[in-house]
Amino acid sequence: MRRQKRERTSTLYKRGFTAGLEGKSQSDCPVQSTDLRSHWMTGWREGREAHWDGMSGVSAIQATPGLH
Repeated sequence: MRRQKRERTSTLYKRGFTAGLEGKSQSDCPVQSTDLRSHWMTGWREGREAHWDGMSGVSAIQATPGLH
C-alpha cells in the first residue's frame, strides 16, 4: 500500500489548516465524504484561529503540533 493512502486524514488536516490560514472559505473543502471532511474542517478551523491570532507562514505552522 502506498504511504499517501495510509495518511489521507493527516494530509486533509494539513490542507484544511493551510486553507484556513490563507483565509479561504470552508465551502472550498474538496472532500464530500463526511468522515474525511471532518479532518479537513478541523484543520480549517485551527487555521482560521491561527489567522485571527495574527500568525502567518512559518510561525503558524510551528505553533500547530499536528503539522510536524
